[in-house]
Amino acid sequence: MALRACGLIIFRRCLIPTVDKPAIEFLLLQASDGIHHWTPPKGHVEPGEDDLETALRETQEEAGIAAGQLTIIEGFRMELNYVARKKPKTVIYWLAEVKDYNVEIRLSQEHQAYRWLGLDEACQLAQFKEMQAALQEGHQFLRSSAS
Repeated sequence: MALRACGLIIFRRCLIPTVDKPAIEFLLLQASDGIHHWTPPKGHVEPGEDDLETALRETQEEAGIAAGQLTIIEGFRMELNYVARKKPKTVIYWLAEVKDYNVEIRLSQEHQAYRWLGLDEACQLAQFKEMQAALQEGHQFLRSSAS
């Protein structure tokens, strides 16, 4: 059976986009272990939790962002399936916007750094093609729902 994890693709909107400041920036966290990969906050489902509860709990634990500081974007849910450490893994992501552009990020010991990045930079740091696809689809969803 595949390991199951859930997370949030967290973003913020720049009110006045510039060349240096894209309209939408994604939050990526750099893992403290392994290959120090960059991903949105995510983690394994605990007994008795539903998937979205897991995503919100993991975001609080890993980035210090509470559920009340986020708006979950209706209509977007993406499932990634891949192999991690020689085991099948399923990760469910939702889109979530921070209510405060300057929200404080408080990393857990699981992560050593964070960055807010435009789509292209985020995809460069998120080396795995499944994660890149999730960021691209999330970005496209936000752009299409804004028009």
